[in-house]
Amino acid sequence: MYRAFLIVYYTHIHLLFLDVKRMITRYLTSVKSSFLTLILITLIIMIAAFSQLSVSYIQRVYSVKTATTTSSPSSCITYNPTARVITVTCGSATLTDIYNHFHNNNILSKQSPNGIWLLDAKIVIAKGATLRVDSTDTKWLRISSPEGTSGSVASPLPNNIDVHGTLKIDSVKITSWDPITNNYAITNGTRHDQGVGKSEATITGAPRPFITVEKDATGTTDIMNSEIAYMGYEKGSFSGTGTAGLNYYGGDGSTLLGNNIHHLYFGFYSSGVGNMVIENNQVHDNTIYGLDPHTATHNMIIRKNVIHDNGQFGIICSLNCNNITIENNVVYHDGNKNTGAGIMFSRNMVNSIARNNIVHDEAASGISISESHNNQISNNTISNSGSGITVKNSTNNKINANTIINSSKGIDASNAGGAGNMINNNHFINTPSSSSHSSNNVSSNNQPQGTLKHHRSHSLGGHKAKSGVLSITPTFN
Repeated sequence: MYRAFLIVYYTHIHLLFLDVKRMITRYLTSVKSSFLTLILITLIIMIAAFSQLSVSYIQRVYSVKTATTTSSPSSCITYNPTARVITVTCGSATLTDIYNHFHNNNILSKQSPNGIWLLDAKIVIAKGATLRVDSTDTKWLRISSPEGTSGSVASPLPNNIDVHGTLKIDSVKITSWDPITNNYAITNGTRHDQGVGKSEATITGAPRPFITVEKDATGTTDIMNSEIAYMGYEKGSFSGTGTAGLNYYGGDGSTLLGNNIHHLYFGFYSSGVGNMVIENNQVHDNTIYGLDPHTATHNMIIRKNVIHDNGQFGIICSLNCNNITIENNVVYHDGNKNTGAGIMFSRNMVNSIARNNIVHDEAASGISISESHNNQISNNTISNSGSGITVKNSTNNKINANTIINSSKGIDASNAGGAGNMINNNHFINTPSSSSHSSNNVSSNNQPQGTLKHHRSHSLGGHKAKSGVLSITPTFN
């Protein structure tokens, strides 16, 4: 309002001085005194200068205002037909903006008037730019998968969303789409562990679309109240662009809240990212992992999620992860008896916490700690699993006040269990009480099978216990 007042004020001053200038000019034609003429000419010059300054100020104020509020989205959306890449450099843009700019159904088409889109191109969100995919104009974004691509290391990357700026996804559905079958795209790749010190063996799968947040991203990628499904594939290489499905290499401070994330290759993958919150999501039926915070991911909170039926691990944090809090989650039925766990601390995960989680029906292990140190595992309830808690080559972890029910083993810290781990005040029901502990670890006051003392309440948060699982029903705090 103040800026608008100045514009009006200086405009009137400018017009007034122009009128005065015209009056003085007419007067000069009738004036004989050279001295008076000199004074009046000087006055005209001053008026003209001040008038020009007023015009310049008005233009500057107006230009600042229009640059920040009225720039056209179409002027900041471009398309490279050779690479089939849409680049967004706008302060804020939507799918409708992209559609209105190109009006090319071979790039982005409306499949129905109620917000179903088919994208057959890559989208790059440039540094400083923002793309919004939300319920104002979108119900379902289908991203077309390559037609007839069998998948190989040399295959070109499929359509994807590549984020160097900011991406906001809210209350929509985003999936792959196979235009031949008119259904979700299917991939057949996989990977498996070959043992300590060996790289994982991979089988490359048919490419499917994915979302990747790049290391240089200038903003967050927040995904809320949405369904993200049938995306990502096994590329056969750990280098270059991540193709796992939902990949964060940047975007510190991003939030995943209230989503249904399923049938991705990895439900979530991160590397080097900090201060993320992953909360109240359903994460299930992903090919390899549910949630996989990786390489130097730090200061992350994973809480109140329901995670189940993922191929190997429900939650795995691996390779120098630091200060990760995993709390109040329900995790079940991940992996098989040979591989996997509900929750896995792996390869130098440090200073992290797993507490107040309900883990059940994990064939190999409920919670596994491998080559990880100075962590706290407390107040978790684990049932109907292989080992309740497994500790290997790990030091100085505190494992206390956990409850293990109907499992083959209690807490297995034998042989390569490490040293300095404090294992105390844990409770076992219908589980062998003679859990194995290395002599280098300290174990005390662990309660054998029988009546459970001082057992705190849990909530399944809407999760229904499977047949044969102890039903426990209070509320998350």
